[in-house]
Amino acid sequence: MRILGKRTRSTGASNSAGNAFSWSLANTLVSRLGTLGIGIVLARVLGPEQFGTFAIALVALMAVLSFNELGVSLAIVRWPSDPALIASTVNTLSVVGSAVFCTISWFAAPRFTELMGEPEATGVVRILILSVLLNGLVAGPAALLQRAFEERTRMVIDQVNVWVGAILSVVLALVGLGAMALAIGRLAGGLISAVMFLKTSPLKYRFGWNRNHALELIKFGLPLAGSSVIVFAVGYADQLVVGATLGSVALGFYVLAFNLSSWPLNIISQPLRRVAPAAFSAIQHDQVRLRQAITSLSKVLASATIPAFLAISAVAHPLIIFVYGEPWIPAAQILSWLVIAALSKVYNELVYDYLVVVGRTKNVLIIQLVGLGVLIPALWIGAMLAGMVGVACAYAVVSVVILLPVYLWQLRGGGVGIGTILRQLYLPLLAGGFVWAGCSLATNFITLPLLALSIAGMWSLLIMALLLVNCRNEVGQIRKISRTESLETSI
Repeated sequence: MRILGKRTRSTGASNSAGNAFSWSLANTLVSRLGTLGIGIVLARVLGPEQFGTFAIALVALMAVLSFNELGVSLAIVRWPSDPALIASTVNTLSVVGSAVFCTISWFAAPRFTELMGEPEATGVVRILILSVLLNGLVAGPAALLQRAFEERTRMVIDQVNVWVGAILSVVLALVGLGAMALAIGRLAGGLISAVMFLKTSPLKYRFGWNRNHALELIKFGLPLAGSSVIVFAVGYADQLVVGATLGSVALGFYVLAFNLSSWPLNIISQPLRRVAPAAFSAIQHDQVRLRQAITSLSKVLASATIPAFLAISAVAHPLIIFVYGEPWIPAAQILSWLVIAALSKVYNELVYDYLVVVGRTKNVLIIQLVGLGVLIPALWIGAMLAGMVGVACAYAVVSVVILLPVYLWQLRGGGVGIGTILRQLYLPLLAGGFVWAGCSLATNFITLPLLALSIAGMWSLLIMALLLVNCRNEVGQIRKISRTESLETSI
């Protein structure tokens, strides 16, 4: 059995968080760009109604996954000693929890789809909800790979998952299975990737039980699981409200716009979230390096994401027409609002990971509860007053005016000043304004959509490149912080 604790400097820089982020970023870029065309085909083949039916099922799946393994797998990433001591107990808790939640969800599916106004989606929900079992099964191995910064291995697994699921979904959609095609494809990809996770796990997969470890894991995980449920509710309450009040067709438009608004979040922020907790954990006892890490990450994230978000906002209408076709035009009306919410989410998630590592999980839960308490009535009012646009506007306002300031305020308790973070944002925000202006001019004065989008894209990439060159010192600090030396200390 290969014990992570026996790794030494001989593993080299390939296992540093900096290199892990590079692999994770490459993984996400290949996945997003590679499946972009497939997603366009599916949207054009299925149309808003069938797309909305699948969106209902996906919301149900994400709800269960938010608390599926009780938050215990993250303990493997943060565990200060050999993770082999807790891995078998984590596996037991994860699988038992996922089996219970999957069973409950299976029987609750008809009621859920009825509340969402789409009873015909019950079969799709039940097929998709089987992914919960797979998620619980591989939670431990996935956390071990994350702890070991094995993002190269993760890239192979994720690519197999994405491509098997996407290609099968397209084939089944073309033969007329509708939303069920997406559910079957996703489940098939998840099944194959689960086998690969088990095969590549740094530790041999086994079940076990240690009462003391179990109590400690549950004590650690339950606040995170509770927080994850609230995170889900905050992140998906808008879709739940749209589905319940406006129907599956409106939800199809809303989800397409939401996915477009999340491109920078998925490409830049999500890969970072795979390595940030482990990197923060490796230096959790060094407050100076922790502050340096989150400050540098804030500047790099802002430089990479703010121009991209504002570019998408500026080209919303021609982008949707050119890529998805005229039937999807209503999605353009809400894209700009959702971009604002997604931009806020980038920093909310970064601070969330930081607060978890420094042991302020209860504070995270309180933040989410406050946000949810404000968000739900705001979304309902928005839906009643202005439909999809009202929901998107309410979501953006709560994200920026309530959640983001509260998250930044909590950083003070974690040893980081708000001013320190805000100073990293002024230049990216200024540059983002130039990006938005340039993209708006291109789309307003150039009638050919492809030419307008090409010019807007090149302008945006130029500004982003200049910002990232300006961040070279911060990138160097991040890589220095996350060298294998820190990995040895924590594992």
